[in-house]
Amino acid sequence: MSYHSKKGNCVRDILEKILAAQEEVALADECDVSCERSIRDLVGPATGGNGDTTIPFILYCEDCKPFFASGIKKINGTFYCVETPIFKAIKFTDDKRNCIKLELLKPDNNSMALNRHCSKKDVCDLVNGVTEFKSTGICMTFDLDCICGITCLDTTTPVPVTEADFTHGHVHEG
Repeated sequence: MSYHSKKGNCVRDILEKILAAQEEVALADECDVSCERSIRDLVGPATGGNGDTTIPFILYCEDCKPFFASGIKKINGTFYCVETPIFKAIKFTDDKRNCIKLELLKPDNNSMALNRHCSKKDVCDLVNGVTEFKSTGICMTFDLDCICGITCLDTTTPVPVTEADFTHGHVHEG
């Protein structure tokens, strides 16, 4: 995980690299899991990349807790809520690169536990057993001055979310 420094915005720098790598794939460190490693894996010079299109990541707020975003998706006339700490960088929305458009990615482990644990706001409960990430099409614009850290996940290619992703195995708590 990287942290914000008073001299610059290292999260912004990483996001710039992620966007550049993802754009390169779309057109044509020592850690096992890190942003640098994921960037190398996505567009490795020797292999032309690994075939994936996305570097999913988690952002951390000033309180050092993962940022969970909520969004609403309408499918076949019905609204569904997505709450997730996992994002895909889409593009910077200003010249100073302070604001970025992010897509919410829905973790999918084909398990009822996914919906049951979502309200805990615990990243580990949410992603344990995840087999893929779903592209929700839900985007938000985020001010990077509010972020202190970023953790990148291994590269992936998200698949489109469907209505079945919201209705299959849904657990109601009450």
